[in-house]
Amino acid sequence: MPSRSLIRRDPFASESLDFRRNFDDFFTRMFAGPLLDRWSFGNPSANIGFIPPVETFIDQNRFNVRLALPGVKPDEVNIQVHGNELSITGERRQETTPSEERSFQREIVYGEFERVVPLPEGVQSDRMEAKFTNGVLEITAPLSEKALPRKIQIKTEATTERKLAA
Repeated sequence: MPSRSLIRRDPFASESLDFRRNFDDFFTRMFAGPLLDRWSFGNPSANIGFIPPVETFIDQNRFNVRLALPGVKPDEVNIQVHGNELSITGERRQETTPSEERSFQREIVYGEFERVVPLPEGVQSDRMEAKFTNGVLEITAPLSEKALPRKIQIKTEATTERKLAA
């Protein structure tokens, strides 16, 4: 009679690898294809503009905004300040439209865009500057003195007693 023993299961056995590959393939197909094919519900002419990535940060007492705008001409970008919001609008235009039957891969998204960035308190929007270099739009504005961090001295009883004794 054959003896039966417990065999330790390898978590990286072929069936779990097959599941992992299928799972990865699903997400690759879901998120790597062109936006127009994924979310236009079969209508490739649906106008879904691209969303340029943005980063904001404070450095050297200045508020900075950067937008990656490859393929956008600087004169096609509009920057406006509305209260405490910075609005950046524009359009990335397709210069030539390739024919559908001769296209093999289409992942670049064209169209209008708008990004609205909230401005932190103390940004001097009237002194805002913008420059466009190598497809990156950089907007900077100084911070007012009252918006800058300041050091607060901690008082102790010994400090207070010395001042009273003097």
